[in-house]
Amino acid sequence: MQSVEITAKTVQEATKAAAEKLGVSSSALTVTVLEETKGLFGKSSVRVRADVTEAPAEAAPAPEAPAKGSKKPAKAPKAKAAAPVAEPEPEPEVVAPVVEAEPAAPAKKGKGRGKAEPKAEEPEAAPAEEAKSEGESDVVATAEDGEQLTALVKELLSAASLNVNAKTGEIAGRYVNIQLDGKDAAFLVGKHGEVLNAMQYLVNIIAGRRFDNGVRATLDGNDYRRRREEALTALATKIADQVKSRGEEAVLDALPAFERRIVHKALSTYEGISTYSEGEEPNRRVVIAPLD
Repeated sequence: MQSVEITAKTVQEATKAAAEKLGVSSSALTVTVLEETKGLFGKSSVRVRADVTEAPAEAAPAPEAPAKGSKKPAKAPKAKAAAPVAEPEPEPEVVAPVVEAEPAAPAKKGKGRGKAEPKAEEPEAAPAEEAKSEGESDVVATAEDGEQLTALVKELLSAASLNVNAKTGEIAGRYVNIQLDGKDAAFLVGKHGEVLNAMQYLVNIIAGRRFDNGVRATLDGNDYRRRREEALTALATKIADQVKSRGEEAVLDALPAFERRIVHKALSTYEGISTYSEGEEPNRRVVIAPLD
């Protein structure tokens, strides 16, 4: 029995993708939900296993024996092939999920900001979409948002007993940059910024539940982000030169979304190449490809 595991935003999308990958119709699949999660700002995902249910082929009817005394068996008239009629695909059978996701906490209204229920994030289909996050055009951070996020970061630093100062930096779109410095700031950066990325993720999770205003925080310790952006830009340009010279695409290592945006932005004006993202989080990667 053929089977495949697919991750998508909904069971219907996962079923459709599985049917295309296995080369069968959705009605020929038995779908089992393995995991269903609800993420930040209404983002959700579901991981399913789709199994192909093979129906036994119908046996062809045996030819009738010729009547006794007849010289030759009567030839059956040739049936004309009827034109195929498109039938709507029935809904696939969905088995109850193996692991139920924790229900999301009720949304809270942000101060002074009317806001519709957040929509699930669309997949990144092109660099332009990734360079501009979902909802970014609808949400613009204010100085008050910056103060709220900075206060939240200070709260976490105090709970961890770290000698680190936090102050509000640049505000661009829905992003508030928070600068971290002090005696223990190096501990918050970690190897290749892993600790800084983890803390930034934690801050945005808490902020999403506490404020629910679509504003996101970016944390920078000891000027790590600026140095990282310069390094990524140089690397992307170097690889783009090789891609253009060889005529073969290159795939970068998995990067978080804000670092993928840096690569897309750095190569947005580079002639002769294009960039796009592929894969699922947290293993989503940037592909640098030559233009035809």
